[in-house]
Amino acid sequence: MKRDRAIPRIWQTDWLLLRALVRSLRNQAEHHIPPETFMLDFGCGDSPYAEMMRQLNINYCGADLDDNGTIKIDQQGRVPLDDGVAGAVLSIQVLEHVRDLDAYCAEIRRLLSDDGLLLLSTHGTWLYHPHPEDHRRWTRTGLIADLTDRGFVVDEVEALIGPLATTTIIRLTGFAFFLRRIPIIGGIIASGLAVIMNLRAMFEDYVTPAQIRDDNACVFLLRARKAPR
Repeated sequence: MKRDRAIPRIWQTDWLLLRALVRSLRNQAEHHIPPETFMLDFGCGDSPYAEMMRQLNINYCGADLDDNGTIKIDQQGRVPLDDGVAGAVLSIQVLEHVRDLDAYCAEIRRLLSDDGLLLLSTHGTWLYHPHPEDHRRWTRTGLIADLTDRGFVVDEVEALIGPLATTTIIRLTGFAFFLRRIPIIGGIIASGLAVIMNLRAMFEDYVTPAQIRDDNACVFLLRARKAPR
């Protein structure tokens, strides 16, 4: 799973999305986070982007509710670190699973230094996927508003994968789910179908006008900073 997200393969059902996310995340980190910055991955899971950040000489540290991270988040959503310790906070595909946005965003603000940056991605359009809960999907304007209302200034929003490609990926996900239940050959057929439909989705995204993708993305990746008090 860790390698699948960091180095997606074309036979994975979400290859196109993960590929776009990895590329955009690396670009944001390269251009906006200086080397030696302490970065906290807030809700890191199995830390798929740790190696990428360390290759950029970023001092990466993962935190999660279970024992996956270097640091364990307590049941109140608090990280046992001092105020302002992080020059960057990473939050990748976490926000849709957060029940209390106020508490989550307040903890990010507390952890960020005054000149620190937040890199956050979350879904605009996607299937229900509880992990362990799943609460929201956003529009571009709604995501900016929710972050602004909670004390952030959003500097940039990238829209990853437009609606044509997203619908193809969702259909692929459904087909693959059933195919993989077929003994012996099911996984092989699912992987072959994934290659075909991923190539179709890549073409569909290529021909989708930017103005359509910008407001109808599968995932939004934003860069933000703390608003002055």
